[in-house]
This record gives sequence, C-alpha cells and structure tokens, in this order.
Amino acid sequence: MMMLEGVEIFEGLTPEELDVLASSGVSRSFPKNTVIINENDHANSLYIIESGRVKVYCSDKNGKEFIMNTLGASDYFGELALLDDERRSASVRTMEKATFFIIYKEDFNKVLLQQANIAAILIRNLTRRVRQLTQDVKALALQDVYGRVTTVLTSLAEAQDDGTAIIPGKLTQQDIADRVGASREMVARILKDLTIGEYISFEGRSIVLNGKLPENY
Repeated sequence: MMMLEGVEIFEGLTPEELDVLASSGVSRSFPKNTVIINENDHANSLYIIESGRVKVYCSDKNGKEFIMNTLGASDYFGELALLDDERRSASVRTMEKATFFIIYKEDFNKVLLQQANIAAILIRNLTRRVRQLTQDVKALALQDVYGRVTTVLTSLAEAQDDGTAIIPGKLTQQDIADRVGASREMVARILKDLTIGEYISFEGRSIVLNGKLPENY
C-alpha cells in the first residue's frame, strides 16, 4: 500500500486518518498511452500516482492539444471530484506504464462519516494549491516566449548533486511548444541558443540544465 503521508493533498492528516483513507482506495495499473480521464467526463475519483508519469492536457475544437502539466510519483489529479459534481476540466494520458492509487467519491464520503476532520484539511490544502496555480498562470501570462520556455524547463528539472538539474524522460520541442503556446520553430531556436551558450545540454533524451538560465533572451 502506498504511503499517503508523502502526498501533498493529505499534508496535516494524522496517521489514523491516513490509514482510513488508505483502506478506502484501490491500486490500478495502466499501459503507456492510456487515457485515464477525458475532459468533460463525469468526475468521481481522485488519482494518486504510485509510479510512472502522465501528461495533463486540454484540446481545442480542432483536436490540437495544449499540455498543462506533466506529473510523476506522489503527484495527484482529479482531486476536485471529491468535493463537487462538476465534470473533468482536463484529460490525462499515461506517458509510460503507470500505477495509480484511486479513491472514489462514494468511498471518500463514507470516510468522512468516520473522520470529519479530513474534509477541512483537504479544503485547506486544495486552497493553497489553487493559489499556487494562480500564481503560476499569472507568471506565464506576463512572460514572453523565452521566459515561458525557461520557466517550464526550470519547473520540470530535478536538482543533481553536481549542481546541474535534469529533466527526466523525453521532453520534445513540440511538448514545450504546446505548454507555452508558441511554435515549435520558436522553441527550437531558443533551445539551440541555450545549447550554444552551454546553459543546457542533452544526455540521451533528457535535457540537462548546467546552471541558472539567463533571465533575458
């Protein structure tokens, strides 16, 4: 059973409350490129990623995807389904084989009958998450394309012991373009210039940040 104390949305819950939640969920595994939820689907469950990675995206009327985020182990999605009856606001697809711990709304409501404090903690943590998302969107909206690209690179990179940071997995130019609302050609030019300046490099399919990226292009 996955350790729920490592999941941000449950921060502040007691071990006893976490045990109750853990007993209410189930684990499910899905292969690569499986759509876990579709935008506008009926929402009835919270997904916590035990292993693997997923991308969260929206599509326009022409089918073009806009990638909102990529998530990995201990991240979660679909949390609002536990608190309201609205439909899914985005789609989620696995980027590799992934395993999820799933809590369904019906089971969650039964838990609240035993542990009423859980709802208050959950709402507090969700409020903090929404505030952070608002700040992230505001920052992206006020930046030029270069600023948005470097923000994406920095946010996805994981710090290494040698002072560099690496973006795990494959992040294509088109992936970045979809996230920042720019053309692939513009993103390619920015990445090329950062490579020439030795600010970034590549190890196989992974992008390595060799240090702090320049603030201006």
